Amino acid sequence: MVATLPSKNAKKLEARLRGLVGKAIHDYTMIEAGDKVMVCLSGGKDSYTMLSLLMSLQRSAPVKFDLLAVNLDQKQPDFPEHILPEYLKSVGVPYRIVEEDTYSTVTRIIPEGKTMCGLCSRLRRGILYRVATEEGATKIALGHHRDDIVETLFLNMFHGGRIKAMPPKLRTDDGKHIVIRPLTYCPENDIARYARYREFPIIPCNLCGSQENLQRANIKQMLQQWETEFPGRTDSLFRSIQNVSPSQLADSELFDFKGLTTEKN
Repeated sequence: MVATLPSKNAKKLEARLRGLVGKAIHDYTMIEAGDKVMVCLSGGKDSYTMLSLLMSLQRSAPVKFDLLAVNLDQKQPDFPEHILPEYLKSVGVPYRIVEEDTYSTVTRIIPEGKTMCGLCSRLRRGILYRVATEEGATKIALGHHRDDIVETLFLNMFHGGRIKAMPPKLRTDDGKHIVIRPLTYCPENDIARYARYREFPIIPCNLCGSQENLQRANIKQMLQQWETEFPGRTDSLFRSIQNVSPSQLADSELFDFKGLTTEKN
């Protein structure tokens, strides 16, 4: 059974998040009639929330679409294999558990003490794309939220010298898959509150023993400090990603600066 939210405030929170997901889906045409959406479930608060809200929208959406929850069991030590199958059975969503020992590959390649997240992510992505093809999924849903997107923007600016974030919707490099991020408009704090209310059986992302990406952690701390001092700043930063003026930047591939001349009478 799906957990019942314990208060009126919790129901308002659920309605707010559901509305934000619905708006993101509409604004970016994330889900269309007849889609089979592969929901990538890690066992963290974000992916649980995404699945819960998509299931809720599925029941009342004006178009019919199917959901398939997919978890990749990467064989990290002490991974609680029973938690996700038991949860997914209890909520009645079709699911598939994919077992691939990427942990052994990553630990063999990455020196001890170094972060494993980059290689782990690339391996995971490749496997999930393969599974999407096998399952005939037309969309792949990832649980990145508004704060993830803003953090990525600053990571790329500070450490990559480019203005780039995470798009709400993208086509994979091989052109075979469409990836969507239904939580694009959702603040992380609201997701965390919702996950606590729903009492999702969270699986921590520290089973492999890798250290958290220090650069992302620093960016997160910076943004949290800004948000504390200036409430609403994160939302303003996110809106800036939606309101880009190429002529006010300096990328000559996006705007024809060389050909810019005065208007002739």
